[in-house]
Amino acid sequence: MTPGPNGRSLAVVGGGVIGLSVARRAALDGWSVRVHRTGEHTAGRSAATGDWYSGASWVAGGMLAPHSEGWPGEERLLQIGLASLALWNEGSFLEGLPPEVVTARESLVVAVDRADVEDLKTVATWLAAQGQSVTPTTAARDVEPLLAQGVRHGFRAETELAVDNRALVAALAQHCERLGVSWAPPVGSLDETRDLDTVVIANGIDAPTLWPGLPIRPVKGEVLRLRWRHGCMPLPQRVIRARVHGRQVYLVPRPDGVVVGATQYEHGRDTAPSVSGVRDLLDDACEVMPALGEYELAEVAAGLRPMTPDGVPVVGRLDDRTLVAAGHGRSGFLLAPWTADQIAAELKVGVPA
Repeated sequence: MTPGPNGRSLAVVGGGVIGLSVARRAALDGWSVRVHRTGEHTAGRSAATGDWYSGASWVAGGMLAPHSEGWPGEERLLQIGLASLALWNEGSFLEGLPPEVVTARESLVVAVDRADVEDLKTVATWLAAQGQSVTPTTAARDVEPLLAQGVRHGFRAETELAVDNRALVAALAQHCERLGVSWAPPVGSLDETRDLDTVVIANGIDAPTLWPGLPIRPVKGEVLRLRWRHGCMPLPQRVIRARVHGRQVYLVPRPDGVVVGATQYEHGRDTAPSVSGVRDLLDDACEVMPALGEYELAEVAAGLRPMTPDGVPVVGRLDDRTLVAAGHGRSGFLLAPWTADQIAAELKVGVPA
């Protein structure tokens, strides 16, 4: 492989949002980059739909939501999430990508019953203690008229965003190609990347197979796609997150409908959607926004989030040649800019000026 302008070459193992973000940033910084992608990624697109596959990145809501996903005890995850959200809002990460990958601006977090209201108060109080006050409301339907009549309490997180996960991954891959990044099949060992100077492990739940001991495990989550139909009520204009009798559900706008998610199970590598999980998501979504009952149930899918014990991803150097960017759990899209910056800083060490 021909060295890049800085004289160095890099292998990135993993073609999801994290791997592609790292690869694109490295290419922009003058590295010659090769990305190793698995299965469908080598071909790039689904023969059935024409869409791009990208593992866990394929089954994702695409929320950039450090405030509304926060919980007491997750201070470190909040800090890096806020830093990464700032990069999204500054626009630097979106350079070279189509603006329509952003599908919503602002999140509205609401509660269905009294216990849910108390949970939201706990989150809002904790955020305020972290210097991250949100805007409370007792008239949530004034903000989002499609909400059920009994849904009143909540808060707004005005700086949060949502992206179309599949469109973003496709756009990142296309930008990588324009920058000269090459594609290769997956590897079973880091020895298969020895022809390049440096390697970044960014293959999610499979990272421990390349570096045993990485504290990353798969956590199953089901996601639904509801498609708007002629005659239905219009799409929500912002992300709606709700607590429904202790369960969490999110509704994320897309150009043609809404993504509904997400359940969470410790089921190993099982990716078969379950009846109970799908039923709960549909029930909760329609309890929050009854108009969704008239939409088309267009897709049911389950993916595997790469989780760590404390929820904080593993990003950094493992040895002189090897770096890791994995374990992002539910925050892969949010943390993509921050992760790319962290890896870029590490890659600069030892590279001649």
